[in-house]
Amino acid sequence: MFITPAHAQAAGAAEPAAFSPLMLAPYILIFVVFYFLLIRPQQQARKKHMEMITNVRRGDVVVTAGGLVGKITKVLEGEEVMVELADNVVVKVVKSTLSDVRTKPAPAANDQ
Repeated sequence: MFITPAHAQAAGAAEPAAFSPLMLAPYILIFVVFYFLLIRPQQQARKKHMEMITNVRRGDVVVTAGGLVGKITKVLEGEEVMVELADNVVVKVVKSTLSDVRTKPAPAANDQ
């Protein structure tokens, strides 16, 4: 009897918020940040690596993904090269496993 009618009534369901394009702004901002900080630099590095391995030539000093350093003795058809690691040690390596390509060193002025 002492409860006022306003307190006795059940609370009505809250109205859902109307869709606003402004609600998508944080998601778009996060995607843009991820693109410029993660995706784009990765694509550029992959493009640079592909360009580097397609331009390998005989005499280039290369570093493989395993850390082996050697000189290219022959560029084979397809995706393979022959790499000389030491005297009389020549291995066939897949181009995509080359992590660094160093150009053939120029001979020194006093080196004959």
